[in-house]
Amino acid sequence: MGNARVQEDLLERLFITPGDLARYPAPKQVEAPPHQLAVLGETKAGRVLHATSATVKHWADMRRAAQQDGIHLEVLSAFRSIDYQRQLIARKLDRGDPPNQILQVVALPGYSEHHTGRALDIVTTDYPELTEDFELSDGFAWLSHSAHQFGFSLSYPRDNPWAVSYTHLRAHETREDL
Repeated sequence: MGNARVQEDLLERLFITPGDLARYPAPKQVEAPPHQLAVLGETKAGRVLHATSATVKHWADMRRAAQQDGIHLEVLSAFRSIDYQRQLIARKLDRGDPPNQILQVVALPGYSEHHTGRALDIVTTDYPELTEDFELSDGFAWLSHSAHQFGFSLSYPRDNPWAVSYTHLRAHETREDL
């Protein structure tokens, strides 16, 4: 089955009409080509994470600075291909997650900042889950104060205009040298 048909089937399962898609609040994102990606690290589960080379460098600098201040940052998610995003949503649907809840925390394939290779989902060892409680952590306070120094910013702050659920910090490279 072609990618277009797979995408159509997924949208049907999410109860998204063509009109809904035209009004989708997030901007389309371009998938980073493989030659622009480098290994960022591994998750505790052993999944290899990738990001753009510049993002990997800036992440390493930021993580090192945080460690010097006693903050232990970890990345849960980085680059995701459009196909992987489809699979992620399909798995959530298959396990019975309601479509409206899925779409509050996962962007549609083609719309995730993770496709660019410059978005990172960041947690700390003290707050290892992607929940709103993370904003109570020392890590969130450190990132809120310091992440911009390394070219990162919070993509979807609480009460953002895109109506994306605020559940965690997602740092997104903003430096012009990318």
